[in-house]
Amino acid sequence: MLLNVKLLLSFGNFNFFLNELTQKLTILILVAGFTISGLCSRAEGLAKTSFISFFDDSIFLKSNSSIHELYAGSLSPEGIETFYQKLKSGSLQRVVQQLTQYKADHQLEDWIYYQLVRKTANSLCPKASDYNSYTLYKWVLLSQSGYDAVVRIIDNNRLLLYVQSNENVYNIPYQVSNGKQYVCLNFHDFDKIDLENEKAYSNNISIPGATKIFSYKITHLPDAIASQYTQKDLKFDYKSKSYDLKIKVNTQVKDLFINYPVVDYENYFNIPLSKETYASLIPDLKQALVKMSQKNGIDYLMHFTRYAFSFEKDIDNFGKEKRLSPEETLFYQYSDCEDRAGLFFYLVKEIYNLPMITLVYPEHVTIAVKLDNPKGKTILYRGEQYTVCEPTPQTDDLKVGQLPPSLRKSAYDIGYAYKPGQN
Repeated sequence: MLLNVKLLLSFGNFNFFLNELTQKLTILILVAGFTISGLCSRAEGLAKTSFISFFDDSIFLKSNSSIHELYAGSLSPEGIETFYQKLKSGSLQRVVQQLTQYKADHQLEDWIYYQLVRKTANSLCPKASDYNSYTLYKWVLLSQSGYDAVVRIIDNNRLLLYVQSNENVYNIPYQVSNGKQYVCLNFHDFDKIDLENEKAYSNNISIPGATKIFSYKITHLPDAIASQYTQKDLKFDYKSKSYDLKIKVNTQVKDLFINYPVVDYENYFNIPLSKETYASLIPDLKQALVKMSQKNGIDYLMHFTRYAFSFEKDIDNFGKEKRLSPEETLFYQYSDCEDRAGLFFYLVKEIYNLPMITLVYPEHVTIAVKLDNPKGKTILYRGEQYTVCEPTPQTDDLKVGQLPPSLRKSAYDIGYAYKPGQN
């Protein structure tokens, strides 16, 4: 214990240490040592200590015994089987118990828990040092945490990690095995893989209890460190008056979604804001709307999402299709129509909680809101009238109930329908 206190004093965290002992769960993870050359190896001798930062927690990592040596040689199903048997019988079980307890205590949803698994695996073996071992650690940690995860060898030298998920996930590989869909979690790490023409082998290791289905739904974000928030000024004009909103944004939230795949609009639009960002934006918006009619309030939010951000297509901004969560749209300088539709949806839901539908055109996405008094262009959906509200800048400054001329005769799909109390 004396060694640990001295270490924490050297980081200037003595008060944090005492607080953690009495109030919070401290995760003690047995971390394998790694050599100066960067290659992971079996840890022997003196204990090693380090920290990983996870939102507002500093997780104390300690290695006071060895975890098994890491994967060596060419990839093969037999080699992976041997590697797994070593890990499951070692001290990794204690790590899994502490991770799952942390998940339960902090109510981490699957995608956020996976980010903690990634950080833990990187502590056991740095990704840059041994990618295959790092990936296998992620697989074992997920599987031992109860998720139905598998690894797949591609062309004998690349390792893909899949997890069972029943949700629609776009622009990344998936495979169907025994009637179950498995979605790839690490495809972003590879420049190019031809899954149709390259040889692929999947492991058939049966892991007891690994039956949990992974979900990309996020309804709760962990608290981020307040000191890591920065201020961002958002300016726009509405009815000849200039508005300057000063909000707080955090790179931790951006990093959380950096590899988040393209999923259904329902998942994206309902991702909440972090606590600090919410507190810096929503009360100010509500105050601005307090004396406005419902129609003018919706118009105000529509103009905010149009003009407080610069427009740019995803291919130019990110080099690929990427749907931003509402908070990501607030964070980034540029966003497209899908991103603004998501932010506008979130704001209307949070402030007015009105029924809404998402109109998906071949080259555009917009929102229609069920107003108490429908205005202008409306969409009849399940017997109710929804007023078109365009949250993306157009050639003309469209009013509530006006659709861009290019879309007035175009076909569309309903990408997502929201009704309070029924979703």
